[in-house]
Order: sequence, then structure tokens, then C-alpha cells
Amino acid sequence: MLSQVLRCLKELFIVPTPILMPALSPTMEEGTLAKWNVKEGDTVSSGDVIAEIETDKATMEVEAADEGVVGKILIGEGTEGVLVNAPIAVLLDDGESMADVDIASLSSGATPASQNEKASPQPSQPHPEEGAAAPVAKDMPQAQPMSNGRIIASPLAKRMARLEGLDLAAVSGSGPRGRIVKRDIESALQSGAGKAVAAAPQIVPASVDARLYPPDSYTAVKLDGMRKVIAKRLTQSFNMEVPHFPLNVDIELDTLLAARGRINATSPKEGDGAFKLSVNDFIIKASAMALKAVPAANATFTDEAILLHKHADIGVAVAIDGGLITPIIWKAEEKGLKQISSEIKDMAGRAKARKLKPEEYQGGTFSVSNLGMFGITSFASIVNQPQGAILSVGAGAPRVVVKDGKMEIATVMTVTLTCDHRVVDGAVGAQFLNAFRSFIEEPAAMLL
Repeated sequence: MLSQVLRCLKELFIVPTPILMPALSPTMEEGTLAKWNVKEGDTVSSGDVIAEIETDKATMEVEAADEGVVGKILIGEGTEGVLVNAPIAVLLDDGESMADVDIASLSSGATPASQNEKASPQPSQPHPEEGAAAPVAKDMPQAQPMSNGRIIASPLAKRMARLEGLDLAAVSGSGPRGRIVKRDIESALQSGAGKAVAAAPQIVPASVDARLYPPDSYTAVKLDGMRKVIAKRLTQSFNMEVPHFPLNVDIELDTLLAARGRINATSPKEGDGAFKLSVNDFIIKASAMALKAVPAANATFTDEAILLHKHADIGVAVAIDGGLITPIIWKAEEKGLKQISSEIKDMAGRAKARKLKPEEYQGGTFSVSNLGMFGITSFASIVNQPQGAILSVGAGAPRVVVKDGKMEIATVMTVTLTCDHRVVDGAVGAQFLNAFRSFIEEPAAMLL
């Protein structure tokens, strides 16, 4: 709607077009302008990637909605807290010039007041905030390969290089067309390659008591958007904004492990149809089936009503650099183990590269967090609002169990269900765990 209004105005008057900070998800209010892929004076066409925007969970590319010449960049690279729909640059059409633009009126409201005080007087080349990481020097040697004078590297590779103090100009890329990717940064770190960028001034947080922790006794890592959101939401949840409680149960895995072994032994090992199931794939499927068997557990609390969800949309916790993200397997109850396995592998890979779309990790009705691969036997997660419960999965290990009055050895794992007591009470949580255990201990039941 806004773009249509701007076009109508341009038909009546010569009005340069502002490029606005996009809303990359329905809940996005602000973001970080991570990088400009164009400079002032560049000609762009509709669909050209002109910038990269960081949200709390992902780095996403911004495409030009119209064609023209970049007349002025209003918000510099690295600026945080840029409000949605704030002007970030000016696009000029034929016959237009920057003389037609009132920069003051465009720039007002572009960022919160705290950010305006920190912004650079030359937006296209901002000065760092006091104590922030120093930018790469202007005379830094150029990298090969390059595109239009800039280094070709993935957003994740750039972030890693910045955090590790690596000079991308000295790193060889192994991605498509020589693009520098995560594995190239890891290889450079292992080999010691890459000229170190000049050390940044130490960050000294105002909240730190220097009498307890002298500035030279630690290295402070600045909070990024993801970590700030994680801290805010989980603090709200843990401080009883969500009254939660845990339920745990031990589950035998031997039948499941045997079934998994038979399936993997007969599955294609190569080609497009190749797959290998993990225990976590069975856990996701069993969670979905249990939610359908106990609909009251597949619920969300609101101030006006309890939402009973029609599908089991399972969020799978994935650890990434700087935090945690939960890509969602939508309608997991309708999908087979092979499809669930494929989707998890695909989204986990893109999550670590911060390439997930907002609709792939926002929402969901239930979450699963599995730390069994780290040898953790039991833990309780914090409820991921607005969902009603989260399942924490520990490692399966041989334990002594009693069967028919005799002691036997079985592979047992402990799972813990953390419930939002406003919507999932003890009885409902227990019913869910009983259903979940029945599907895990007899996986063939998931086929019924």
C-alpha cells in the first residue's frame, strides 16, 4: 500500500523515493542494518539485493522494490535498533537529485533516540560506538574473489571473521564462485591463516563492578539481537510470568533402537532417496502423535481464551552461534519419519547459517529440546512462550530395570515435560507423557 502511494505521488510531483526499513516478520519492530551491498551513486534494478538486515534470529537480504540511482545512504552499516518503515536510503529517478530531498525530515525517527546519539555524521561510513568493535581499516587489502569491489562471503562467515578478528582478504573461499563460507573461516582459525584485524578497545559494561572484575581480567562479548531477545523472553517466563512445573518419566528405548537399526540398514545409502533416521526423528513424530492423542496438551494460553490447536507444529531446538533457535516441523502428525528427518536436517543447516525465514521458526504449538547427544541424562527446559509445554530429552543409557520381579538391563532415557500450568495442568501433562512413552516404547503404534 505504501509503495502504491509513493508511486502516485511521483506521477504528480518529482519526489525522490525513500528506501524504508522492511518488516521481515509480522512481529519485527526493529533490526540491525548489517551491510550495504550498494554505495551512493550505484544504479539498481527491481529485485537487486541492496542490503543485509539482522533480526534476533536471522540475517536476511533486502531487495530493491524499484529501479533508480542510490542518491543517499541515511543509515550506516552496523546501526542497531533501526525502526521498521524508517527511511534508510534515498532512491533517485530520472530528473531527480538530492537537492529535491529534505534529509532532515527523512532522517527524523529513523532510529531510537539512543541510536541517533551514536549515529555517524556520515551514515555511509559510521564511526563505531565507544567501546564497540573497531571497523575494518579503509586501506585493508582487497580479497579475492570480489564482486563490484566487495568481498564475497556469507553473512555467517563475516560475523565469525569479525568476532575472531580475521581479515577476510587473507581467507580463500570454497563456496560457489569462490564465496567464503563457514568452513573456510574454521579452516583459517585452525591453520592460523588470516591477518588479524587491529584489536578493538575493550568493552567495559557499565553494570560491572570494577572492584570485583577489573577490566583487564575478562573479555566482554557484546550482546547481539538474538541473545537480548532470549534473555528477555526466558527471564519473563522463568520469573513466573508463566507459572511452570516439570514432570519426568523414564522410557525404554530398545524396541525403538532395533526398529531404527532395521530401517537404516535397508535404506538407500546414496542418491536423492538416501536417508538415515535418528532417535530424535522418532521423538518428534511421537511428540506429534501424543499431542493428537491428548489435544488438551496441544494448547496455548491467552488472556481471553485457551487455543486448542488442530495440528502438532513441533519446534526443534537447534544451537547456533550466539544462541538458540527452534525451526518448526509444521503438521508433524501428518509426516513420515523420512520427511521429518529431511526437514530437520535442512532447517538445522540453514539455521546455523542464519538463513531461515521468519515463518520457519516463529509460532509452533510445542517444542522439543534434546541434549542426549551431549551425555546429559536429565534436565528441564523453560517454556517457550506462547507455547504450553516443552519436552526435554536426556541421553539413553543402559540401566537396571525390574521386569516380572527380575532385574534386567535396558536402554533407558529420561524425558521431562515443562508445562505452563495455566493451560497444561498435572493430569494433562501426565496423560501426554503416558501417550508419548507408549509411542516410543512401541514405535509401530505410530503407523496406526
